[in-house]
Amino acid sequence: MSELQDVGYNAPSTSDGDLVRATIQGDRRAFDVLVRRHQRLASQVAFRLVGNSDDADEIAQEAFCRAFTKLKSLTQPQRFGGWLLRIVSNQALNFRRGRALRQTFRLADMGGSEDPERAEVSLPDKRAQGPDEVLAGREMADRIGEVLAGLPEKQRLSLVLFSMEKLPQKEIAEMLEISVEAVKWHVFAARKKLKQELKEYL
Repeated sequence: MSELQDVGYNAPSTSDGDLVRATIQGDRRAFDVLVRRHQRLASQVAFRLVGNSDDADEIAQEAFCRAFTKLKSLTQPQRFGGWLLRIVSNQALNFRRGRALRQTFRLADMGGSEDPERAEVSLPDKRAQGPDEVLAGREMADRIGEVLAGLPEKQRLSLVLFSMEKLPQKEIAEMLEISVEAVKWHVFAARKKLKQELKEYL
């Protein structure tokens, strides 16, 4: 602990493992640094999975809360980043399932086709749009989220972190505790699945 206090929690040389251990020993300042260090990526990963920045920020915040309460269960403190992203991923999937359930109930409560709310949720005619509009449309974004949610966890995170967040494969491998070759395979398999499921939009 004295070493941490000497160099300062914010020093780049202070590892995640040191910060995790300091937090477990009762110093909340160390966890604040972990939050600042990982908040941006956690929110970005959540956004890729739910498609809304406000929801993504809420999911990331909840993930940090869960991480704090379960910190003692982390057997490899230096792996905090990857462990946190797995929590974020699970939180995002739970959110998507809950949203789908809420939408189902809302649709069930709607009246006939003349209901004005039904008109608001109707999808645009893709034939009236160019390829760019289709790709950028809400339907496409929702479908991508659905496909991502259905991927195995490491495929999902490998694809999001490499193809969308542009992280180096070596860094992803360290975060997910897999080899670089495994990262490459997960990205390949995830991209193949996306192409299969989204071929009607491409």
